[in-house]
Amino acid sequence: MHLAYPAVLAALLFCTGLYGVLARRNAILVLMSVELMLNAVNLNLVAFDVWLRDTLHSGQALTLFTIAIAAAEIGIGLAIVLAVYRNRGSSDIDRLRDTAETDAADAEIDAADAADAASADTDAEPHGRAEPAGKSTNAGTTTNAEATS
Repeated sequence: MHLAYPAVLAALLFCTGLYGVLARRNAILVLMSVELMLNAVNLNLVAFDVWLRDTLHSGQALTLFTIAIAAAEIGIGLAIVLAVYRNRGSSDIDRLRDTAETDAADAEIDAADAADAASADTDAEPHGRAEPAGKSTNAGTTTNAEATS
């Protein structure tokens, strides 16, 4: 068997997986692309094992380890993606960058909380927000007596 055929196929699989990792925004498609890359590596391991006629079949043994690691990786990865999807409503990778907290964002949140606490009156609504001065709660509503007159 020529080594070039499986090596070219593995290179194509790996390049397809690499493109999927770099270009896709959906986390599940990125995980599938990583699996393609791992399968390309498995194909190379088995092809070189057959080509070298290794008596210990170390390429096939390493392939089994890679398959086991890939199964664990996809299980953990899907669990993380599902948890993020339930919390955020999207599995878009670009939106995952919003989960990182920075010191500047914390300072802005603390300043906004301090401003809200300073503007709250003792007659605040149950939600903790004070009603702006000069506005009543039923300013845009009309009563039945006003509508008939």
